Amino acid sequence: MRNVTDRVSNPFGMDPPCERFVPGYGDANAHFHVVGDHPGVHGGAETGVPFTGHPAGRRLQRALHDAGLLRTTGDEPTVENTFLSYLHTCVPEGTPTEEEYAAMEPFFDAELRAIAAHVLLPVGERATRHVLETCTAHDATDLDLSALHATELLGSGWLVMPVRDPTAWESDDAGRLVDAIDRLRSTDYRRETDLGRFIAGNEPYLVR
Repeated sequence: MRNVTDRVSNPFGMDPPCERFVPGYGDANAHFHVVGDHPGVHGGAETGVPFTGHPAGRRLQRALHDAGLLRTTGDEPTVENTFLSYLHTCVPEGTPTEEEYAAMEPFFDAELRAIAAHVLLPVGERATRHVLETCTAHDATDLDLSALHATELLGSGWLVMPVRDPTAWESDDAGRLVDAIDRLRSTDYRRETDLGRFIAGNEPYLVR
């Protein structure tokens, strides 16, 4: 199933319970879904676009551009088969509480399943822990993001590639991410099975 919408910002009309929020942004039929923490950590409070207006976001954008997931960078980047969003979409005052993260989870989960991307790229410890706990069978108790950065982990319907928080990147972390995405894009990374042979006609019937 493909989503039919030409809206790049907030394509599903999410309306979280706050005055200011940074909605998901990108291709509603994306194969790659980049998941950040919240606007105070990765940017977008002023622009309304995830991973903008902040050093961490700009650094990540450059890597995504070099890897072919963004055609242009900036406050309104042009995506290439990519969607950008946050676990906690509201613009917080300080650090969100566990209860506030929990209140935002249904909005993130609905968008995650609506996009139904094949590859999830959680950015930073909070996003990586959440994605591993909810979308994979991997233990997220003791995360070592320096080791997990730009590696491939199989999930339940998704391929997950954790991304170390860009503010902590060392000299080769951007290059490792670009190379890993390049390698992945050169393969058939889609986790689909064609069941068309079991039904009448010659059309493929792809399921996750």
